[in-house]
Amino acid sequence: MNRVRCFGTFFCDFKNMNTILGTKKKMSQTFVGDTRVPLTVVNVGPMVVTHIKREEKDGYWAVQVGFGEKRAKLTSKQLQGHLKKASKNKKFPRFVREIRVEKEPKVKVGDQIQVSEVFKVGDVVQVTGVSKGKGFAGVIKRWGFAGGPRTHGQSDRQRAPGSIGQGTDPGRVWKGKKMPGRMGTDTVTVKNLVVVGIDENELTVSGPVPGAPKGLLIISKIRSGKLSDLDEKTVEVEMQKEVEEEEEKKEGEEK
Repeated sequence: MNRVRCFGTFFCDFKNMNTILGTKKKMSQTFVGDTRVPLTVVNVGPMVVTHIKREEKDGYWAVQVGFGEKRAKLTSKQLQGHLKKASKNKKFPRFVREIRVEKEPKVKVGDQIQVSEVFKVGDVVQVTGVSKGKGFAGVIKRWGFAGGPRTHGQSDRQRAPGSIGQGTDPGRVWKGKKMPGRMGTDTVTVKNLVVVGIDENELTVSGPVPGAPKGLLIISKIRSGKLSDLDEKTVEVEMQKEVEEEEEKKEGEEK
């Protein structure tokens, strides 16, 4: 997926649609039991179905959805024609993405998909976005190099990368060598975040997510869960129970 491209494909691992689009809003915090949990608030207004891709024609099943709004003058004529069935009041979706499914979906073009239809509180999700761009960076910032020695006359080598290749063999620099360059703007996926709250147009998940505010996020369900999993004391109690059960089994086997 790329921010510059209009279309991208996100592969859905489940038979039902389990993915929504949103934009990063802000970070906050809350308490689950006695545990302080950092939160990210995501704008997740309704998605509109813009196109259905069919296996007999396109080779696979997918639902193309649009999210957000932008004016007609900011949308190409070709895209306006493609999205005319899903547009309202001369406004067109700002983001268009595909969600691949395994069989024919029950939705049709023009339908709206609400966040409450896909997620519930306690679900474990993964969030994909484009990380913040940090410009041209050296090897210390970009790769965590230690730098050169600070003694023995090394007045200007503290942040230098050092030697980048061998001598006669191979006689060149290997591809993929860690060197200075542009940092950030990578597609990043953060897994095992928990849905803490669901509002009409907002979704709250635990922990940070990649990207800058107003950046596109693709949120996909991994599995069902419960909110109490975020409480550290609850986790400690569950671990203690598991240890006690193992000890009881060992004692029973010894007898």
